[in-house]
Amino acid sequence: MQAGDVEIMAPVGSYESLMAAIQGGADSVYFGIGHLNMRSKSSKNFTIDDLQKIVEITKQHGVRTYITINTVIYDSELEDMKELVRAAKKYGVTAIIAADMSVINYAKSQGVEIHISTQCNVTNIEAIKFYSQFADVVVTARELNLNQVAAITETIRKENITGPSGKQIQIEMFAHGALCMAVSGKCYLSLDNMNSSANRGACLQPCRRKYDVKDKDSEIELEVDNEYIMSPKDLKTVHFLNKILDAGVKVLKIEGRGRSPEYVKKVTQTYKKAVEAYFENDYTKEKIEEFNTDLNSVYNRGYWNGYYLGQRLGEWTEKYGSQATQKKIFVGNVTNFFSKLNVVELKTETVNNLSVGDKIYIMGSTTGVYEDVVKEIRVDLIPVEQTKKGDLCSFRVNQTIRRGDKVFKIIKANKKEIDFQS
Repeated sequence: MQAGDVEIMAPVGSYESLMAAIQGGADSVYFGIGHLNMRSKSSKNFTIDDLQKIVEITKQHGVRTYITINTVIYDSELEDMKELVRAAKKYGVTAIIAADMSVINYAKSQGVEIHISTQCNVTNIEAIKFYSQFADVVVTARELNLNQVAAITETIRKENITGPSGKQIQIEMFAHGALCMAVSGKCYLSLDNMNSSANRGACLQPCRRKYDVKDKDSEIELEVDNEYIMSPKDLKTVHFLNKILDAGVKVLKIEGRGRSPEYVKKVTQTYKKAVEAYFENDYTKEKIEEFNTDLNSVYNRGYWNGYYLGQRLGEWTEKYGSQATQKKIFVGNVTNFFSKLNVVELKTETVNNLSVGDKIYIMGSTTGVYEDVVKEIRVDLIPVEQTKKGDLCSFRVNQTIRRGDKVFKIIKANKKEIDFQS
């Protein structure tokens, strides 16, 4: 096996994230269309009208496309589901990620490739054999440890268990991102408390909140301190990625369709580098420290290993929201781009000034996430060290930027500045 045999699958919730995934080196992207997916309320889902454009963009870059149709499906939604499957076939989407048998059966009848979602909670070789009649790729349950995963991949190899394509079944695993306290995400807490079902892609995440415990008889009230006891830290595996690859996993899935474009780019890029380091015999302690630093810089709730190394209990977040070491703050929108000079014209629209030496992101639906350090700023063609609100300034970049792109500067997360981070 070599680096090219391992697939990095990136989450996409917008065109900005799509371009960011491609820039990060993703081999494939997964995304939702409409309401029949597990992030229907937490990310900007695409529509069927976007499919042709998405496939055209990804094919230009040799990236595979997967649509998630992995919610519970009701009778009233069967026609919507079938329309989406037919659209996927029409426009050349690589595969559908599915859990409900109505989706699996219909996609098979249409000759559309199927990947089995984590919602199916596959934990053993017999389940693999069952789903092999439908799918070429199966996600194993996040509750398995790597010894169990290795036993499954070894049996697939020895018994030559193949999918509809005739190729051996590939095992996919979540490598990074948010974890749910429920088994394979099958949680009813949001539905029970807020009438908004997680299994319909509409989780309102009551588990991420802080709670008090009150004794009704004596009216004693206790605060559950230090930990959010239903909110797991995010999964991170980059520091034991060698064990995952040794276990025979071929597809590494990054969670985060509701997260920002810079998260998508940075995480995808980091795991791509880690896989390459593994196959180049350069997966060292020093490299792992670099990978960890990069991952710490973007949105996270703190990290733990998940259950892959045999841990039986979860690790819970200590505080609400992100623990990233960096954040982005909005500066303004690009008003012009002079392609012959590679110069951006920017209208500074907030009190957040831009200074020489600042690290910046420029983001847009075609630009993706452009990262740079500002080396020179000019206002009315005169060099300045810093801008102020309302300035029309310019600076050089190294790639094409578009009018309307948003410019952010990157600061340490502990600075007391207004945070416009998505």
